[in-house]
Amino acid sequence: MFLESAKKPGCIEVICGSMFSGKTEELIRRLRRAKFANLKVEIFKPKIDVRYSDEEVVSHDSNSIMSTPVDSSSNILLLTSDVDVVGIDEVQFFDEGIVDVVQSLASRGIRVICAGLDMDYLGKPFGPMPNLMAVAEDVTKVHAICVRCGDLAYVSNRLSDSDKLVVLGEKDIYEPICRNCFNKLKGDK
Repeated sequence: MFLESAKKPGCIEVICGSMFSGKTEELIRRLRRAKFANLKVEIFKPKIDVRYSDEEVVSHDSNSIMSTPVDSSSNILLLTSDVDVVGIDEVQFFDEGIVDVVQSLASRGIRVICAGLDMDYLGKPFGPMPNLMAVAEDVTKVHAICVRCGDLAYVSNRLSDSDKLVVLGEKDIYEPICRNCFNKLKGDK
């Protein structure tokens, strides 16, 4: 009698929301639990994200976990042999190929946990995030609180005048705001 492998099927989990909503905090929590369960974990982030650390994934609350910075999504496939769990932070900054990379990893039996902004500063879907959410088994949307009125935040409002899509920054450049406050600001411009 032929016995099939006991390896669990892979899956894709996406953690999304605005800035300051706890996305990275939740990613770190899930990855630490996997490590506690003695699973082999690899963590990646885009090389351009050097806000807190060149090599660590760091939350706004200063929790951190070691990661491997990569230039493109294809590098992740090269660095994930013999792992059980892959974590990817700031996934919105990766190229569209990240969707195929994540699906390939899941098809190999790997649990893939991605965290990123679901919308850009204009309130539009950000990069590969809509496609990642569509292929994920689990999507968790976390919320910050609107700094203007206290409702649930909807988007990361950019405080600077730059019209570049990617501007790395913190509270000096972005604020979480609700849909109502965002629409009022858009009407004022």
